[in-house]
Amino acid sequence: MSSVGSPPVFRRPASRVRRATVGALVTSLAGSLLALAPATTAQAAPTLLSQGKTATASSTEGGAFSASAAVDGDLTGTRWASAWQDAQWIQVDLGSSATLSHAVLTWEAAYGRSYDIQASENGTDWRTVTTVSAGDGGTDDVTLSGTGRYIRMNGLTRATGYGFSLWEFQVYGTTGGTGPTLPGGGDLGPNVHVVDPSTPGIQAKLDQVFQEQESAQFGSGRHAFLFKPGTYNGLNAQIGFYTQIAGLGLRPGDTTINGDVTVDAGWFNGNATQNFWRGAEGLTLNPVNGTDRWAVSQASSFRRMHVKGGLNLAPNGYGWASGGYIADSKIDGQIGNYSQQQWYTRESTIGGWSNSVWNQTFSGVEGAPATSFPEPRYTTLDTTPVSREKPYLYLDGNEYKVFAPAKRVNARGTSWANGAPQGQSIPLSQFYVVKPGATAATINQALAQGLHLLFTPGVYHVDQTINVNRADTIVLGLGLATIIPDNGVTAMKVADVDGVRLAGFLIDAGPVNSPTLLELGPQNSSADHAANPTTVQDVYVRIGGAGAGKATTSVVVNSDDAIIDHTWVWRADHGEGVGWETNRADYGVRVNGDDVLATGLFVEHFNKYDVEWYGERGRTIFYQNEKAYDAPNQAAIQNGATKGYAAYRVDDSVNTHEAWGLGSYCNYNVDPSIVQDHGFRAPVKPGVKFHSLLVVSLGGMGHYNHVINDTGASTIPAGTSTVPSTVVSFP
Repeated sequence: MSSVGSPPVFRRPASRVRRATVGALVTSLAGSLLALAPATTAQAAPTLLSQGKTATASSTEGGAFSASAAVDGDLTGTRWASAWQDAQWIQVDLGSSATLSHAVLTWEAAYGRSYDIQASENGTDWRTVTTVSAGDGGTDDVTLSGTGRYIRMNGLTRATGYGFSLWEFQVYGTTGGTGPTLPGGGDLGPNVHVVDPSTPGIQAKLDQVFQEQESAQFGSGRHAFLFKPGTYNGLNAQIGFYTQIAGLGLRPGDTTINGDVTVDAGWFNGNATQNFWRGAEGLTLNPVNGTDRWAVSQASSFRRMHVKGGLNLAPNGYGWASGGYIADSKIDGQIGNYSQQQWYTRESTIGGWSNSVWNQTFSGVEGAPATSFPEPRYTTLDTTPVSREKPYLYLDGNEYKVFAPAKRVNARGTSWANGAPQGQSIPLSQFYVVKPGATAATINQALAQGLHLLFTPGVYHVDQTINVNRADTIVLGLGLATIIPDNGVTAMKVADVDGVRLAGFLIDAGPVNSPTLLELGPQNSSADHAANPTTVQDVYVRIGGAGAGKATTSVVVNSDDAIIDHTWVWRADHGEGVGWETNRADYGVRVNGDDVLATGLFVEHFNKYDVEWYGERGRTIFYQNEKAYDAPNQAAIQNGATKGYAAYRVDDSVNTHEAWGLGSYCNYNVDPSIVQDHGFRAPVKPGVKFHSLLVVSLGGMGHYNHVINDTGASTIPAGTSTVPSTVVSFP
């Protein structure tokens, strides 16, 4: 049974000094050199293992003296400093177990008179490797022995009236045992179907995979179709569950299909509300009948696509649909929204848009309708404040590379409108190509070597956390590659470093409760990443549905400046292993970092808060939510004196926050008498602003008394008519 109490929230002062250091550059250069190094054995000389890794401490003197400052490579500019009392510690997670050689501690004037160096494999059970009992400051180079993943300086006695203060804590050793280092590159495995215009039987292969995947909502099949540059005639690529179709050109115009890429809902009697987990990227389409059909719901992305015609977002017969997401695309004709309840379109060019249903949001879209919320329900921002497109695989001649697009500020229109997009190309030889059967230890070894990760289509069980500790690391999945944490571990953690890119994979909770599933930065992260943020794109989280799963909090964002671009964080309401306690998951997304931007945020069905925001200057452009269907009664969701947990809550400590285009829906089908006091909760402050909000009772199955706080009309007067209650702006 998962914990039902609210885990502690780690807050920082509302204002702090932000600093830039050379540490991220040093880390990035070191990682690049490692990635280019020839394969050798792991019996090489000891190497620096701690730099850029996740560090934590018992205390800090202030926000400018975080633990991460002692492992950032800056020997004289940044430092960790503890509280002014004895018995303080700082520890670093090396990411995987290492054979230890020595540690170099570069003390500031406030040094440790006596301290232990300790090691642990799990961060809980510690052994003392060496003891220094008469330290005299300066630089201590202490010999270590044995192995450990976590290394700690356990300060016993201070030499001054101040705390313990380290410019740098460097741990040296070797990883990977005695075997050869892991190679980069290689083939993409049997579930990546690479074709060129001369490949025989392309349509037959598309049809075969679609037949397998059309209704396999919780199946184990995973597929990616990759089309080499060229022109393909007469194809209809029907895209089912866990299927990705993409062009292998640098630009969409390099790969043309004279035909269609189709998603419809015949498998579900014309209802598209469960057309999840699929994607199309990097293609130009000439639809046979002039309009392509893409009738999807959540977790289905449409990126870098050029449709030379129209795009229909509804299923055949115009049944229900509940998507979706378009980015960096050009649709020459009109987009027929029709029955789509909500949609977010980012940095694209369109020929027009029809219908609004509940919530249609645009940012940086040429041809988008003007804001007219609440009727029609359009919310339009002229530009997107900050963005960086998803990395993707492409062919440069006969060589596979991954293109990492550059950051854009106040962007409008596609990134490729004026020719080749801006960014960096990275050879596949610098990626560890992960295939089914790979262990977490092997994946972490690849990361420790300085390799990026390319997950091929498949399902991956991990018995330890995947630790992404190096700046500018790319973790890219093909064909909705799926990571399942075993034994209650966190699936993936990212250090508080610059420029990590996570994209294109699904995290599926395991049956043993995980405290978290994805963490960006450790608690109390404080580094400035404004110039080179971490991005999370088409990364989806699921608790239950494919089987019993539990996680207390699904996604925790501690790092500043992160961009969450299109995610669906879903506690399952149908499938296997579903029930109020069976797939218990109290919290969906918690944001502690400052200056975090979410573009296309879908979070649904959590037992308590779906989204909680504690960081300053957070922004969300488009938010879609449904409250948990399966609450057994009013008491189950009682939140102190408040009825229900808000779908999106900004903490009272926050002074600045802004959001556009938010919707929350309730469908309390177990007990339709349940009432939520509000869908949204936020402090009433000049810097906290909301635009275009709505709440909806689906057929009268439960109700909201207000939209946000005590503002906005109740949904009860609408009865069973499913008419939204709206608020144009708040406060």
